[in-house]
Amino acid sequence: MAGAQADVLEIDGSYGEGGGQILRTALSLAVALGRPFRMRRIRAGRPKPGLRPQHLVAVRAAAAISGAAVEGDRVGSQDLLFAPQRWPAGGDCTFDVGATEAGGSAGAVSLVFQTLFLPLALAGAPSHLTLVGGTHVPWSPPFHYLAHVYLPAVAALGYRADLAIQRWGWYPKGGGVVQASIQPLDATEGAARSLDWTRRGRLTRVWGISAASNLPEHIVQRQKAQALEMLRKAGLRAEMEEAEAPAMGFGTVVFLVAEYERGIGGFTAYGALRKPAERVAEEAARELIRFHATKAAVDEHLADQLLLPAVLAGADVAFTTPRATDHLRTNAWAIEQFLGPRVEIEPHPAGALVRVRGEGQAIYHRDS
Repeated sequence: MAGAQADVLEIDGSYGEGGGQILRTALSLAVALGRPFRMRRIRAGRPKPGLRPQHLVAVRAAAAISGAAVEGDRVGSQDLLFAPQRWPAGGDCTFDVGATEAGGSAGAVSLVFQTLFLPLALAGAPSHLTLVGGTHVPWSPPFHYLAHVYLPAVAALGYRADLAIQRWGWYPKGGGVVQASIQPLDATEGAARSLDWTRRGRLTRVWGISAASNLPEHIVQRQKAQALEMLRKAGLRAEMEEAEAPAMGFGTVVFLVAEYERGIGGFTAYGALRKPAERVAEEAARELIRFHATKAAVDEHLADQLLLPAVLAGADVAFTTPRATDHLRTNAWAIEQFLGPRVEIEPHPAGALVRVRGEGQAIYHRDS
């Protein structure tokens, strides 16, 4: 492996936003490039600093597909050494976020998926993942965001994956099960492709899901009715599905999507004890309405999630987003530690304009 003997890259895990995104980006790049790194002060400013169960699973999963030598892989660790020993190969793997902590955990399976997805897409052979943990939990993309926002967006760069949910996992019990099938990136069709989402064009569809687990049916119906009414008042016609979600615990969610000719946004709100169903719907609908008014092409979360797929595909990508978040700037910085400056962020009437400079071919294939 060409990069396995390279000098160890030192990364400050407390930089910028200082969350788990720095770690996940570093893991994906380390596996794809064969570049070892040491990260110190991981999540140092968080109430519970260091690795949490979902971060630990991401570390161990990345190590499993790359044969990495690892030091510091334990819950609470703020210092991690990660040194991949081989290129990833396709195959079948199962990773359980809840298995890393006594009593289980609702750590987000979506974040583990995103860590593995890009290196495995560059592996040259299909992969199948079974991921167990939280599928719909705060502070992370829910399953439906991955399936209906993130994956359709990166498909424009040549990435291909199918996701299926067998059981939903809510905070705090988790226990959700997601199946993911990942196909190799087509370097001839996808990796050299450019993507211009600076003008989003016409709104083509607004749709959503109102779902709950182990709760009265009227909650799902009230969420749906309130979301549709708010969107109607804003001049947006929408379609919504109702879902009774199989799960080990209790939970409720409203998930909404706005699709444009050249852009997409996804918006999520969760229920909580003594939180009316109508308020859940209002939170999600208000976010979609606010986003639509900006005329930006991608939502704030997708903005930072698009950087790494664009860089690894070697694509030239430009898009608008409502604002340049700390997550976006921190992720651009993390990429720069491995590959030098690749991302430009500048003001735009829609909020912010982001440009990613590609190399015209997938970076992984450069060293293979």
